[in-house]
Amino acid sequence: MKDDTEEPRADAATAVSQYDVTEQVGYLLRRAYHRHLAIFQANCRDPQLTAVQFTTLCALRSHGRQSQAELVKATGVDQATIRGIVDRLKARDLVAISKDPADGRKVIIGITDAGLTLLETMVPRAVQATADTLDPLNPAERVALLYTLRKLADLDGK
Repeated sequence: MKDDTEEPRADAATAVSQYDVTEQVGYLLRRAYHRHLAIFQANCRDPQLTAVQFTTLCALRSHGRQSQAELVKATGVDQATIRGIVDRLKARDLVAISKDPADGRKVIIGITDAGLTLLETMVPRAVQATADTLDPLNPAERVALLYTLRKLADLDGK
């Protein structure tokens, strides 16, 4: 009598032996992201400013003063991480923190004049970092990549 568990094990063993992590979406996205971060830092010229801190400042500039929960939604950064980012930006006087007048438990974060000044110098460098990241692609590939990434990130809520 044949053991029914032998065939699935053989299939699993074959799948494992043929699995190449370097061809998987997570691996490739991570490698592309790390490449972009290195390019961003090379263009940044402010060793204390990370890409995520820059994103946070941009969200505050674009959407105005907001709660930590709103900032999480605007940046895609998790609650625990955003708290540390805000603390580091506050230590540099790039953001200000105040209590919500309607709800004293809620913290409101806003960008300061120093934060806006930093963005003025950083935005052209960030634009260059994006251009450098996309440099290996032709124009059609750039459009396709950005479209695909937006779709994978579910930014359109579909």
